[in-house]
Amino acid sequence: MRKEQHHKGWNEIKTNDSWAIFKIMGEFVNGFEKMSEIGPCVSIFGSARTKPGEEYYELSVQVAKSVSEAGYGIITGGGPGIMEAGNKGASLAGGTSVGLNIDLPFEQHDNPYIDNDKNLDFDYFFVRKVMFVKYSQGFVVMPGGFGTLDELFEAITLIQTNKIHTFPIILVGTQFWSGLIDWIKNTMLEAGNISPKDLDLIKIVDSADEVVNIIDAFYKGRNLSPNF
Repeated sequence: MRKEQHHKGWNEIKTNDSWAIFKIMGEFVNGFEKMSEIGPCVSIFGSARTKPGEEYYELSVQVAKSVSEAGYGIITGGGPGIMEAGNKGASLAGGTSVGLNIDLPFEQHDNPYIDNDKNLDFDYFFVRKVMFVKYSQGFVVMPGGFGTLDELFEAITLIQTNKIHTFPIILVGTQFWSGLIDWIKNTMLEAGNISPKDLDLIKIVDSADEVVNIIDAFYKGRNLSPNF
């Protein structure tokens, strides 16, 4: 009897997994259709816990404003903290302000600086991550937590393995990021787990002007298009 119950429960799981494909497909279709209309953008990542008035919140506003003034839209995760700061900077510059929201049990809620027609909701992290990577011409990574590191290393891995085109990955905040970069150089590289050229995929800066200069220099003479 117990064995039959186990098999019944397993079959129900398999059925639910199969039907989930349609929901996943729907999120991809909706995301592709909306994001393909937006044009060249730069994604800004960072902690949802950073408050207005704090150093990196205000720097994120300035970075997003400067990037918007340079002609790029801004994509964020749509929530509070650094995400809010990124959308705020885009809004202040009159630029495109996109929010890719995720349904979470804490932290996440829409911020008020997202364009009404560019506010997308996702249930699946992996679908949302595809939208960031496919439609971003660069990643600006502010200080953050596990989610920020997830986005950072996802992009580095995809570029390193030639799954997507190379684009600028810019870490903002030398004081915050230097320990991680030192570990990558002194431990990961020394162990032979990455190549010296992989370090060239990451730039570290401390100002909005440096961010814009890196992005502009990278795309001088290049065509802007989705990444895969």
